[in-house]
Amino acid sequence: MERRSLIRLVPAAAMVVLLAACGSVPPAPPERIASERRREVAIYAMSLIDTGYRFGGKNPEAGLDCSGMVAYIFERAAGLRVSGSAADIAKLGRPVDRRRLLPGDLVFFNTLNRPLSHVGIYIGDGRFVHAPSSASGRVRIDSLGHSYFAPRYETARSYFD
Repeated sequence: MERRSLIRLVPAAAMVVLLAACGSVPPAPPERIASERRREVAIYAMSLIDTGYRFGGKNPEAGLDCSGMVAYIFERAAGLRVSGSAADIAKLGRPVDRRRLLPGDLVFFNTLNRPLSHVGIYIGDGRFVHAPSSASGRVRIDSLGHSYFAPRYETARSYFD
């Protein structure tokens, strides 16, 4: 009789162990956290499309310039503080080869005849979100291969591991 009771308890004990294992979630690996933060940055950037441009602008209500847009998005979507001009932002990021760009990386251009004068957020498929002062004067998506931006591309930086 004791053996039968013991045999009945084994499945119940196994179920308790399985349920306990389900209740403890191991921490996400760092690369997964970085990937999620990258995705959040790219999605947030796309949500600001058509926001008006304003030189020195740091929030969507007043308008954004390129570096203000990056600072605004990185703080809200990834909890990262970046500030200053496009050139200042480029100094702190980790260099990224253009062929290895991932969503959330920053792309830099020479648009004012001075290095690192414009910045955008890479969103994948050769495209980036930025706040240009010309043309539409609104946050928009452009291609790295665009006839204006391709020859002005300088470098890329990442703030993610």
